[in-house]
Amino acid sequence: MTFEPIWGSIIAWYLFLAGLGGGAYVSAAFLRWRHPEAVAMIRIGRFIAPVTVVIGLCLLMFDATAGLQHPLRFALLLTNFGSVMTWGVVFLGAFTLLSLAGAGLSLAKRDVPWGLDIAAAAFGVCVAIYTGCLLGVCKTFPLWNNALLPILFLVSALSTGMAAVLVVAIVRHPEEFNRVGVFKKFHFVLPLVELLLVASLCFVTASNASPAGYESVMSLVAGEWSVVFWLLFIVVGLVGPTLLETWLLFFSPREFEESRKAHVISFASDAGVLVGGFVLRLLVLVAAVPITMVTPWL
Repeated sequence: MTFEPIWGSIIAWYLFLAGLGGGAYVSAAFLRWRHPEAVAMIRIGRFIAPVTVVIGLCLLMFDATAGLQHPLRFALLLTNFGSVMTWGVVFLGAFTLLSLAGAGLSLAKRDVPWGLDIAAAAFGVCVAIYTGCLLGVCKTFPLWNNALLPILFLVSALSTGMAAVLVVAIVRHPEEFNRVGVFKKFHFVLPLVELLLVASLCFVTASNASPAGYESVMSLVAGEWSVVFWLLFIVVGLVGPTLLETWLLFFSPREFEESRKAHVISFASDAGVLVGGFVLRLLVLVAAVPITMVTPWL
């Protein structure tokens, strides 16, 4: 039996960009707390957040063909607060408005109230979790209907958001990049947590009573998606960045860590995290196998 995924690369981009945007604003709030001197990096995080989320929402509306042809249908999403999608609209709408306000004030070089940063970061976390809950409501897909998926997407969103801020900082503000040691060490831990969550998700899903869960996991680790899973996600997105950052943060001399060559290595590491973040969402979408429903003849 063959199965055609109900969602593809467009939705994967939406899930990736929405999570990255939430993670970017959390990064800005974290930097303001731990590294208030990194003014440019804080501004970068606040700017990345609304831009990526708005692009993701445009992709979502483009994919929703019926809604695109009849825009008033989108308003119906606010009529059922028992629906995950309704809460997603609330989270996305609030986060977009708050992050736009934060970005606007920051770009105008005006003080951003702490309350605004905290509220935007909180809604950014909600958006990141929502992207996993959106898939989880599909109970016929064991890979999606798993309590670990929202947690995995949250950790990945924080990781990719921080990586995006670091990538831009390396190019535009290397002097600030050199001074945010706590930020970089916190980011270093996230791929390790993500690796543990992915292993747990695969184990739990494969142990599902339905064969669909086992088939989904096997398509990732040993089937048609195994090369992408092991090479682009595990090696490029998780293990590679972890090994590089371990060397740079804990074993390389301070002079080398602040050198241009080290910046190039860090850029490659953080770019790998971004690749892995997108590939994770794409694989979760395309590898999911639904439970086969059999209706007996009456």
